[in-house]
Amino acid sequence: MKDDEPFLLDDPGKLKALAHPMRRLMLRHLSVHGPATSTTLGELLGAKTGTTSYHLRQLEKYGFIEEIPERSTGRERWWRKTDGPRDLRLPTPEQLAPEDRPVLAEFHRIGMEEDLKLIERFPESFLRDPEWTTGSRGLGRMTKAEFKEFFEAYIALLMKYSPRPEDASPGARPVYIRLFTLPADED
Repeated sequence: MKDDEPFLLDDPGKLKALAHPMRRLMLRHLSVHGPATSTTLGELLGAKTGTTSYHLRQLEKYGFIEEIPERSTGRERWWRKTDGPRDLRLPTPEQLAPEDRPVLAEFHRIGMEEDLKLIERFPESFLRDPEWTTGSRGLGRMTKAEFKEFFEAYIALLMKYSPRPEDASPGARPVYIRLFTLPADED
């Protein structure tokens, strides 16, 4: 599978691994800042090394991160994000067994909690750096087929402008990009 092909994240174990706030923070740190140790992550997140080690092992178990053997020495283990698929898609509730659906709901809840924190940072970030901070809000009218076409075009555009760190242009920096939609006629 090419890394930019859609990958359905319908494995309940993988969903559980990503439905934990500390693991998501750790994975985000590794994605944005690059490799780190359990100790470094613990200091950044205010957690004990044993706790961060446990969560790193869970992320490793499901293939989201890997140890860097050439950089690890003795008890100090260095971790990096794997080169897994970049276009992760979430299953619909019907694609999961009923007992696994709460994990999907928790995944969404934690994600929205993270996004709310980003939204709260937006005004200050815009004042500080308007060339890098932007937003868009809109109202569209689409059929389900048109909406699917819109979403796929958005993902294609995101993939085009989101290379892996080693393939990024000089001077490129990581930016948070979010898209979420809700039916407007349910208000």
